[in-house]
Amino acid sequence: MSSIFFSPSDWQSIGVRLGTALLVGGAIGYNRQQPGRPAGLRTFMIVSLGAAAFVMIPLQVDGESTFYSTNALSRTIQGVAAGIGFLGAGMILQQSGQKFGKTEVKGLTSAATIWLAAGLGAAAGCGLWRMCLIGTLMALAVLSGVKKIKKSPLIRLDGYKLRKIREKDAVSTKDVQQ
Repeated sequence: MSSIFFSPSDWQSIGVRLGTALLVGGAIGYNRQQPGRPAGLRTFMIVSLGAAAFVMIPLQVDGESTFYSTNALSRTIQGVAAGIGFLGAGMILQQSGQKFGKTEVKGLTSAATIWLAAGLGAAAGCGLWRMCLIGTLMALAVLSGVKKIKKSPLIRLDGYKLRKIREKDAVSTKDVQQ
């Protein structure tokens, strides 16, 4: 197993790690690139690349022991996760609002996906390319596959039946109360 630490003069490691982060962000961003979405291809690529860059800084600093580097890495990852959380919260607040007297919250999936892209970018920065590959494939399966399952006639039919059953129960309850 190779070490996650590397020299600042190791151009190959730097290029591979940052390139992997760009590919991960690009794959997820391409999936999310649609009109009306708050974040698309460029945003996901930049978030993933930025997370990788921040994580790579403590991995390149020569320290007296690996304890100091891993401690700095842990704090860096926490900072990236918190910072991306604020970005995601902004996406949710920007799209949320009131519609027909009901509170409507939009952007949760986009916010969660941008948070995931940062996490996968951080993993790429640490040189964990297998984690990046599996995480990206799983994310794409969830983002694409679950949407298709949700729109399938079987699921829509079950939702319709469930709504009709609830309406019948509501009518029955009113009859009992009268």
